[in-house]
Amino acid sequence: MGAVKTKRMPRAVREQQMLDAAVRIFGRRGYMAASMDEIAELAGVSKPLVYLYLNSKEDLFTACIRREARALSDAVRTGVRGDLPADRRLWDGLRAFFAHTAEHPDGWAVLHLQARTHGELFAAEVTAMREEIVAFVTRLIAVAAREAHRDPDLAEREVAGLAEALVGAAEALAAWANATPGTTARQAAATLMNFAWAGLGNLMQGRPWSPPRFED
Repeated sequence: MGAVKTKRMPRAVREQQMLDAAVRIFGRRGYMAASMDEIAELAGVSKPLVYLYLNSKEDLFTACIRREARALSDAVRTGVRGDLPADRRLWDGLRAFFAHTAEHPDGWAVLHLQARTHGELFAAEVTAMREEIVAFVTRLIAVAAREAHRDPDLAEREVAGLAEALVGAAEALAAWANATPGTTARQAAATLMNFAWAGLGNLMQGRPWSPPRFED
């Protein structure tokens, strides 16, 4: 009998296998400490094959950032239904965000820690993803604010800063939650919702907080 031929794995599948391994190594060991030998071994391929598919360590890291950023953005977008009340939309978005970062801690480490500290090229990739999420949250809050006030100018005055603050808080809380055993995605989302919605809810009802005025 002749030798049994093994089915060749499609390139796209093999590449994702390499990216899975790379995200795990980069996320746990850091960009500088990670080696292509480790990544190849974890992926079950030869190092020359990794270079053939993904060119260099820098290109491999960039591919990891782009994949993880796209996955996170998609998770947040698909987690929100537009036909729900404002507080429910925000809750669903936060829960989707924290669920994804909890389920993919290595990917979140790549985005939140590694990519931001190893060069402008990598940081720019994360910035683009972050701007997309901030824009999504801005639209979400803006629509709710206009619905509450029938005031089309409210978003321009207030919402951009609120969205920026909310995303920044979510990023910091996700890093804390992943480093704190026993903290669930639902708990993290509820923590931020309780922190943010008291202020956002008052704003939606036309009761914004104002700083005290001091006399000279």
